[in-house]
Amino acid sequence: MLKPADPGPPPPERPIGELVSELIDEGKAYARAEIDLAKAIATAKARALALPAALFGLAFILALAAVTALAVGVVIALQTFIGPLAAGFVGMLVFAGLAGGIGWWGYQRLRQEL
Repeated sequence: MLKPADPGPPPPERPIGELVSELIDEGKAYARAEIDLAKAIATAKARALALPAALFGLAFILALAAVTALAVGVVIALQTFIGPLAAGFVGMLVFAGLAGGIGWWGYQRLRQEL
């Protein structure tokens, strides 16, 4: 039968102050590593989302131009019937009403979710 190897004398006990100091140093190193990991993850996500965010911004600008063109078209079409000033006012009321309604709908959905 095999006999366990003689471990030798037990290691000398280290003072509590030294152990606490080592524990604090290891805790600081662990915290720094966690922060570096979180920074790396955030940087990777930001880089991955940069192009989609730019594309959504461009799409928003183009949609704004399309709505502006539609508003101008509505005003031009109405001016033959009710005059340019009244057509501008009616066009403004129509699109302001649409914007207000959509904004209110979004506000209500936000209140539901929160």
